Amino acid sequence: MSLFPCLAAPDDRPLLTVDATTLTARDLLAAAARHAAFLAAADIHPGDHIGVWTQPHLHTPVALAANALCGVVSVPLNPKLGAREAAHVAADAAPRLCLAAAPDELPVGPLGRAAALAHLSDRTCPIAPVPGTSPGPLLILYTSGTTGAPKGAVLSAAAITSNLDALAHAWDWRPGDTVLHALPLFHVHGLVLGWFGSLRVGGRLHWQPRFDPAALAAALPGAILFAVPTMFHRLADAAEHDPTIASALRLARLLISGSAALPLREHQRISALAGRGVYERYGLTETLINCAVPVTGPPQPGRVGPPLPGVELNLCDDDHRPLATGDDQTIGEIAVRGPNLFSNYLNNPTATAAVRDADGWFYTGDLATRDAAGSLRIVGRRATDLIKSGGFKIGAGEIEACLAEHPEVCEVAVVGAPDPDLGERIVAFVVARDPAAPPSAAALCDLVAAALAPHKRPRAVHFVAELPRNAMGKLLKAELRARLEP
Repeated sequence: MSLFPCLAAPDDRPLLTVDATTLTARDLLAAAARHAAFLAAADIHPGDHIGVWTQPHLHTPVALAANALCGVVSVPLNPKLGAREAAHVAADAAPRLCLAAAPDELPVGPLGRAAALAHLSDRTCPIAPVPGTSPGPLLILYTSGTTGAPKGAVLSAAAITSNLDALAHAWDWRPGDTVLHALPLFHVHGLVLGWFGSLRVGGRLHWQPRFDPAALAAALPGAILFAVPTMFHRLADAAEHDPTIASALRLARLLISGSAALPLREHQRISALAGRGVYERYGLTETLINCAVPVTGPPQPGRVGPPLPGVELNLCDDDHRPLATGDDQTIGEIAVRGPNLFSNYLNNPTATAAVRDADGWFYTGDLATRDAAGSLRIVGRRATDLIKSGGFKIGAGEIEACLAEHPEVCEVAVVGAPDPDLGERIVAFVVARDPAAPPSAAALCDLVAAALAPHKRPRAVHFVAELPRNAMGKLLKAELRARLEP
């Protein structure tokens, strides 16, 4: 399988820039040949599991690409992984070897001492034939573990290939493009889309391992920016005080946001600063990307677009029956089917069977509405964002979007709390733009009642200094609900 066609006959096109170093296609394939010799000497064979500590170093993306080219299965590891989760990954994935650009910077733990990656840039090292990508498992990516121990989603080269090709079509992603991002390489967004996607189309990735608005802006003209909402928020803040950053935003080829919903206010701020909008997409570790707003039309603030080519999508009721609706009001759980789906949860057939039925449909747990054109609006997670209050089914996401429009609100999260009368009451946690002078709780509740409906108004508003988030910026609502427990 040719996962990265640009390496079949490598030339001098630049494929990867990290800090001040750029590698060409020839450089990358030569590094893979050295890696093949290193793996052979370590008795590692195609199909074996190899951990890669995703440190902020040039050797990290090179090792991940070289593993793919050599047919071994990468298990990307967060350098900040705690001992308990490291022990879980060690037992579950059982990597035969772990690699790191800077092994001395890692504590010795359950995954053992990592081997250094110095051979990737040492031209005196021996080389070996590169076996080629296996059509089977390519990556084991661990979920965030918000509902239990992290699960290892097994992703095949075939699933990744089909998904990247569909995204290239939706985004008009071309060989001459440079993708710029400052995302970690242990998730789909930074690794599969940003790095493998760039290699798949034959373009370049400019990876800035540490997010810095000024540095990002300096590399932005002509580039496609992949970022998460927190990064767009901070870029907008910086651009409002630095005309150079605002100019760079105007010169970007494309702005893509994912991993969480981009608030309407940030859409409006970026559009005003950059003279262009931000395109959103929607996916999960287990499904890769399901939907994307196509660049053949304008951005759709608040929407993630229609399904990608090859992806089947239903909105379902509580009994997994499809809802034939395009009214943009009826809320259903998103179910998807297609070649983009993960193979299984590693060593966990029970968890796999719980989310995937006999017909191949994967039930995401995400809730959405759909308009007449087939474009989706995500309203939250079934487990955390579907609030059943007073006989109504209410999506927390639409209340959050409404509250975020208030000029004195910086961030907001909405949860449901047990209520003896309503079943659940709506509770909002708000980060004020000026903590010393927050908006009144009554004004925020009235805003929701007037803009949405009276039954959707929060019954309580708590002002907090910040919202709990994981490494990718996703809200940890379980922590917020725990604060409401007596």
